[in-house]
Amino acid sequence: MDALPRELALRIALATRVLPGVDIPKILGILHERVGSPLSDEKLKSVTVTNLKTGLGSLDGEEDGEDIGIGLANIKLAVRYLWGDEAEDEDLPTAQPYKDGDLPESIRVAVGSNSGALVNGHFGSCIRFLVYQLSATDYRLIDIRSTIEADDAEDRNLFRANLIKDCHVLFVQSIGGPAAAKVIRADIYPIKVPDVIDAVEQLKEFQSVFAAPPPWFAKALGRSAEERVRFAHDDGC
Repeated sequence: MDALPRELALRIALATRVLPGVDIPKILGILHERVGSPLSDEKLKSVTVTNLKTGLGSLDGEEDGEDIGIGLANIKLAVRYLWGDEAEDEDLPTAQPYKDGDLPESIRVAVGSNSGALVNGHFGSCIRFLVYQLSATDYRLIDIRSTIEADDAEDRNLFRANLIKDCHVLFVQSIGGPAAAKVIRADIYPIKVPDVIDAVEQLKEFQSVFAAPPPWFAKALGRSAEERVRFAHDDGC
């Protein structure tokens, strides 16, 4: 990997991050096998969904990369990154201005995402976090935070947790135990959403929690200890 030009190395690293369970040595092996050596811009742009999918499937003796838990959408995204199209995410939403107090009684929510406004990222490999301010009746995308610098961090999971440390809730497709512990220590409540879903759809579904917030949620809303006890009592806890 060190011998590759930085731009090619970055494209390969980005592709790897959207392929759960696949590390850089594995994808390099697949690329050398499928498009030949040495790797170049032309060769990376010749990678197809079919040959990457077949190469991934060969990791466990199967013919289909989806059999090792990698969805077709992620394989297509990885191919786009290998082609150098990482900046051309046409469906990426636009963050809106926000200042404290704009949405009263609101919390801040991070969404692990690899494309558009979707919850389709794993905590340790997602390309970005979409950050929303969420109230019982409204929501607003207030920031988009790239995780690219996490690759150079000594503790990547801690770097990612610190990146969203102002958030109260995290939605991701998956998160490992050690990573979840770091997120929880940052006072962020991680929630797994295994199926790919639109971020706004997930936020609207989550708004129902505002009606009877559990103690941790009431604390995030800034309610007093007395109020949190009352909510817990009213909820039968």
